[in-house]
Amino acid sequence: MLGIIGGTGIYQLEGLEVKQKHQIDTPFGAPSAPIVQGVMSDRDLLFLPRHGVRHELLPSEVNYRANVWALKKLGVTQLIGLSAVGSLQAEIEPGDLSLPDQYFDFVKGDRQKSFFGNGLAAHVSTAEPTCKSLADALERAATTVDIKLHRNKTYGCVDGPRLGTRAESFFLRGAAGCDLVGMTNVPEVFLAREAQLCYTTIAIATDYDCWLDDPAQHVSVEQVIARYGASLEKAKKVLTAYIAQAQSCSEVCGCRKSLASAVLTPKEALDESQLQLLEVLSA
Repeated sequence: MLGIIGGTGIYQLEGLEVKQKHQIDTPFGAPSAPIVQGVMSDRDLLFLPRHGVRHELLPSEVNYRANVWALKKLGVTQLIGLSAVGSLQAEIEPGDLSLPDQYFDFVKGDRQKSFFGNGLAAHVSTAEPTCKSLADALERAATTVDIKLHRNKTYGCVDGPRLGTRAESFFLRGAAGCDLVGMTNVPEVFLAREAQLCYTTIAIATDYDCWLDDPAQHVSVEQVIARYGASLEKAKKVLTAYIAQAQSCSEVCGCRKSLASAVLTPKEALDESQLQLLEVLSA
């Protein structure tokens, strides 16, 4: 089943025929909002607004573990996120869409970044943290609606909620080699890998962050909102085209086997709650 996590400006999914709403209680607390189950283009899917239905959650307040765990528990195997980002490269213009395939974790706060710990040890490979098969399918869908997607880009994730300094912008685009900057994809991308989900994000560039010399180009909330509407519609077009294709990931995709050799703690050493958690993540 396909799951969609909506970012800024996406609190419901237009065209979705709602069948049910799930209020899920997870071992990690409540998700950002009730999870909406519905049908779109004859395809069953689940939708969750990352920041809540009224955008009441800061990036650091989102319960990422609960969000990903609840979606996995409800049967999601493919997960697409939509996220507003700043561009750190001139070639990615405001309004452009990207599919980042690498991540630089610049989050310094205390976000819970793993399902594991407290007696259950695992180390999942994130050398290739996103699903190439899913990204390829999204690119094909974008081609059918004549929308360009940037590929092979690196997303630098920061804490927020403040917008960054110029020094941080220069560091991310320089030393860290990032092309995009955002506040929410870490730890979401890594939790998806721990849950054996095929995951990618449609990143919607709203600004040039603040690395350009012209102060008028430095990111502000007003600038983001003013530019966001048209680019958001482009992202929705790509998503709608992908849903209509009803594609599954390639058989060679390794995302669904990411826990195969990652768990180190023997099963006989786990208690009932740990076994249940592992059962959900491994499904």
